[in-house]
Amino acid sequence: MRFLIDLLIRALVLLLTAYIVPGFKIGDYTTAVMVALVLALLNLLLKPILVILTLPATILTLGLFMFVINAILLIIASRLISGFQIAGFGTAILASIVITVIGSLLNILIK
Repeated sequence: MRFLIDLLIRALVLLLTAYIVPGFKIGDYTTAVMVALVLALLNLLLKPILVILTLPATILTLGLFMFVINAILLIIASRLISGFQIAGFGTAILASIVITVIGSLLNILIK
C-alpha cells in the first residue's frame, strides 16, 4: 500500500515538474504513473550499478553527480515510454533537480 501511495506522489511530482521545466513533457496522469513506475524500477535495478561505477565522481563533487545519474535515468525512461519527452540533457538535469526539491518538500509536508 505504501508503494502505491509513493508511486502516485511521484507521478504528481513529475506532473508538477512538467509545468515548471520547459522541454520536459508528460502527456497525462496515466503516463506520469507509468513513468513513475519505470523510474522506480530503474532506481531499483540500474541506479546502484551507476552509483558504484561513478563513485569517484560523486565523492569529488560532494554528491552533486547524483543529479547527473538521475538525469540519465530520466532520459532512459523517456526513451521507453511514449508520451514522455525530454528536450535534452540540460533539461534532464534541471528536471532532476526540480524533482528532488519538490519530492523533498512533499515528503516534509506529508510526514
